[in-house]
Amino acid sequence: MIVRNLNDPEVLATRYRAHGGAAAWMIMTSRILEGIEFLAYAILPPGNTIEEHVDEVEEIYMIFRGGGKMKVGDEIRDVKEGDSIWIPAGEPHSLENTRDEEAFVLVIAAYPFKRMLQMAEE
Repeated sequence: MIVRNLNDPEVLATRYRAHGGAAAWMIMTSRILEGIEFLAYAILPPGNTIEEHVDEVEEIYMIFRGGGKMKVGDEIRDVKEGDSIWIPAGEPHSLENTRDEEAFVLVIAAYPFKRMLQMAEE
């Protein structure tokens, strides 16, 4: 069993700037996970944007606090606390915090199952 707290030193040491707009930390990564690329969280200040980008992994953003405008592909939707957003691998996406409070976002990333099977065969 592996247990990580958001305040553990090994988590806090991973702080990075996520796509120009959010402070983010890796909770667990593929160094220890078997089928998931990473589990991370980000804090997006009011008015900031996680800039549009493309990842080779599929992701789920879960909004724990705050919200804003989420863009996936050509679709833009308002998202709020409690919402989970699926982002297919290779799909451009961004998140703009349009609220007056920080947005706290949990991010789970994994290679699509079909890609995992291809990687296993290589």
